[in-house]
Amino acid sequence: MEYKTYLERLPNIALPVGRVFIAIIFVLSGFNKIGSYDYVATWMNSMGVPGALLPVVIALEVLGGMAIILGFKARFAAFLLSGFCVVSAVMFHSNFAEQNEMINFLKNIAIAGGFLFLVAHGAGKFALDNR
Repeated sequence: MEYKTYLERLPNIALPVGRVFIAIIFVLSGFNKIGSYDYVATWMNSMGVPGALLPVVIALEVLGGMAIILGFKARFAAFLLSGFCVVSAVMFHSNFAEQNEMINFLKNIAIAGGFLFLVAHGAGKFALDNR
């Protein structure tokens, strides 16, 4: 089989693997927030964000992440998670005087960019959106 044929088939596996790679952090983070609910709510309050929003954050991370992984309403979930990444970057990681915060800001922006690629191109061949 020639080289070009392999490259043409690459998106068939790259898209579902990429969906798992970009979304798993949100699923795990959402479940982690459930396990440390009081701590996270207190931290959110200390950052000027009402802790009462934590259930929405958890739902977005877990359900949005699972939607991306499964390819179910993936464009919509990716759009929401992209916005979440940008808002989180600005609200929680905009202290550029600290290098780690700047890196976390840029990571959030990079993840948002990855989600925007998913918005633009869809979930790919192996997705529930294609059933």
